[in-house]
Amino acid sequence: QVQLVESGGGLVQAGGSLRLSCAASRRILNSNVMGWFRQATGKQRELVADITRGGVTNYADSVKGRFTISGDNAKSTVYLQMNSLKLEDTAVYYCNMRTAVSSYWGQGTQVTVSS
Repeated sequence: QVQLVESGGGLVQAGGSLRLSCAASRRILNSNVMGWFRQATGKQRELVADITRGGVTNYADSVKGRFTISGDNAKSTVYLQMNSLKLEDTAVYYCNMRTAVSSYWGQGTQVTVSS
């Protein structure tokens, strides 16, 4: 069973930066999309950003211009650089990697932005 392990979450002041990392316990063959989701308390999980095997990126409108996703499909690793963090970015962030037939999730890492 493949496990995704996230790291890099924590407490940061508004306007600050964090970098999230996610690595699979073993390489995921034929991974089509790698991405980050988040879930704030009392809200549904939402897509933050994803990146295809071809390098095409997609961002939620709320993070465009502030967050940057990158990844290495061959190593099954994905990163999320988060700049200019806002209070509303506070959430548990989940890594996700998908193939045509499977979807893998990390356990989540807490990001808390304080004023």
